[in-house]
Amino acid sequence: MAEQGTHKPLAGGSNPPSATIPNPRDDLAAALDTGARSLEIPDDAHVVLAVSGGADSMALMHGAARLVETDARPWRLWVAHLDHGLRPDSADDAGFVGDAAAALRLPFEARRTDVGALARAEGRSIEDAGREARYRFLEEVAPDGSLIATAHTADDAAETVLINLLRGSGLAGVRGIPARRGRVVRPLIGERRGRLRTLLDGAGIGYRDDPSNADPEFLRNRVRAELLPLLEALRPGAVDRIGRFARLAADDDALLDEVAAAELARRRDADGAIDWHDPPSVALGRRVLRLAIGDPAPSAERLEALLEAAAGDRGGRQIEMGGERVATVTGRRIRIG
Repeated sequence: MAEQGTHKPLAGGSNPPSATIPNPRDDLAAALDTGARSLEIPDDAHVVLAVSGGADSMALMHGAARLVETDARPWRLWVAHLDHGLRPDSADDAGFVGDAAAALRLPFEARRTDVGALARAEGRSIEDAGREARYRFLEEVAPDGSLIATAHTADDAAETVLINLLRGSGLAGVRGIPARRGRVVRPLIGERRGRLRTLLDGAGIGYRDDPSNADPEFLRNRVRAELLPLLEALRPGAVDRIGRFARLAADDDALLDEVAAAELARRRDADGAIDWHDPPSVALGRRVLRLAIGDPAPSAERLEALLEAAAGDRGGRQIEMGGERVATVTGRRIRIG
């Protein structure tokens, strides 16, 4: 059963607190504003807040609401909540978030999705299916021209880097969680999870703890509960250093993508085929072919098979790239279809 935080949600009212009177939510607002400024979120933005009811997302909602209350940021806010349908009491989370949004006089929209069924239908893990369902929902409810704000923190970003390393990822996987991708913004990505909880508790703002976040069956939970604390104990500030590494990796990865795009353009013939008579380095070749194939990215095994086939003397080979895509190698020319 999901448990509420130690404090009740802050009650709203018809008269929001004055900007001149110190408010316990001011520190939350300041943390959010710092991130918003780094992302250059404009004052006239329409921002859809993704709020699960957990501590981080409640910090996002209350910080954004306080910025609007004080006229520091005249954003138009809208709260969105997706019920994953994975627990019998998951509807209580939607009610909790809805009540908190109403107290702050914010518009609210909720939807229930059977994430378990989605995972089975699409052959995904529960975690991956839940992530996919959330972003589909947010994209559907967010009006054209609006931004979608999620409550990812520095801890989330560090966890993602470590998980991808454990899975054998290349450079792209250690970029972590970007502060911005398209219209999805993460203004709390520079904040530590523990600090946000301290600010929530100090402001008397309630939140809900999802018991699945403690289930050791999920790799992320073990990284969060065991690996990150161990790294912090071995080297205080490890989370911040992992974040710095991810930012550097992102810069390098972006540069290499630019090089690969130029190489692909140089090698592509007028009929769309890719000339592979003089193969590039293996590292560059991977990027060129990954870019040519597009999303979703092929598995590492399929990509390596294509590289081997393209560099060999044997022609007329076809290799499945996933997503109903096939790469055909003929006379050292590659065609993706």
